[in-house]
Amino acid sequence: MSKQWELKWMAWEVTRKCNMNCVHCRSNSTIESAEGNLTFDKCQSLMDEIGEHAKPVIVISGGEPLLRKDVFDIAAYGTEKGFRMAMATNGMLVDDEVCKNMKQSGIRIVSLSLDGATKDVHDNFRGQEGAYESVMNAAEYFRKHEIKFIVNSSFTKRNQNQIEGTYKLAKKIGATAWYMFLIVPTGRGEEVMKELVSKEDYEDLLNWHYDMEREEQDILVRPTCAPQYYRIWHERSKAEGLDPERRSLSFGTGGGKGCIAGQSICLLNHEGDVYPCSYFPMAAGNVFKQGFWEIWNNSELFRDMRSFKDYEGKCGVCKYLGVCGGCRARSYAVSGSYMEEEPFCDYIPTNYKPCG
Repeated sequence: MSKQWELKWMAWEVTRKCNMNCVHCRSNSTIESAEGNLTFDKCQSLMDEIGEHAKPVIVISGGEPLLRKDVFDIAAYGTEKGFRMAMATNGMLVDDEVCKNMKQSGIRIVSLSLDGATKDVHDNFRGQEGAYESVMNAAEYFRKHEIKFIVNSSFTKRNQNQIEGTYKLAKKIGATAWYMFLIVPTGRGEEVMKELVSKEDYEDLLNWHYDMEREEQDILVRPTCAPQYYRIWHERSKAEGLDPERRSLSFGTGGGKGCIAGQSICLLNHEGDVYPCSYFPMAAGNVFKQGFWEIWNNSELFRDMRSFKDYEGKCGVCKYLGVCGGCRARSYAVSGSYMEEEPFCDYIPTNYKPCG
């Protein structure tokens, strides 16, 4: 496996069972959904196979992973194999017993989703009354049991006015990090295309994040699924006479490439399909038909996404291609081509000559 395309992080959808009906969800989950052919034995063999060549962070997700009865057995096996195990939960099922099982199975960090600074906004976004209270309760349990947690927040037009308040609330409840997601329209997200944050607001929000991050010292903050932030990062850092790469080390942004889908991360779903990321609807292959590493190294989809010189439109000629790359999932959702230019980026390269 090429060091350049080393697998560093994998989201693993161990079940599609879920107890919520979130507006932006990619998985169209219900409480009755099955877990496919992903038996515990298959989970073990997959971790054995992956562990032969890499030790990525594995984020156990869903659906709601706590609805799977053997979820802590999966986590414990991953820990035994040397993976850094994490979990993404909506918080509704978290209690003392769950926290004890998390620690015993070696889960190192947990993510919670919080999509508003108020109960009404978060519950509306999650399609579930009591969702906000569940996040608050889960955060309290995690603090009690000294389990580190991060907060992921997804935004559309309906809740973008609460971005700053949500960030402040994440800090208040003790999160280690806060990640701002400007959603990609996939799964049920396709139905909210009209709710997507506008290109103009998108740029303003990323500049707000830069200003906020410039001063933030208490928790890690990062815009996610917003690769053009790294173009803003480089532009503004240089304008301030700062070295973008050195600043990234100090402030935790990580510098480097914005979109890393299919390059150092992937998603494995409950049916064995391997995707470039959690928001990309096209699979590169299936682990019940091919080896995982055959898919990772040789699938046409992953090879395309790693071929930056073949990106189309203004992305292909942009001087920030190496640090941004555009969101391939958003390009696919809007244009039908994952190699097309990022549709929510306002930047026009000086050497770009559009057709016509």
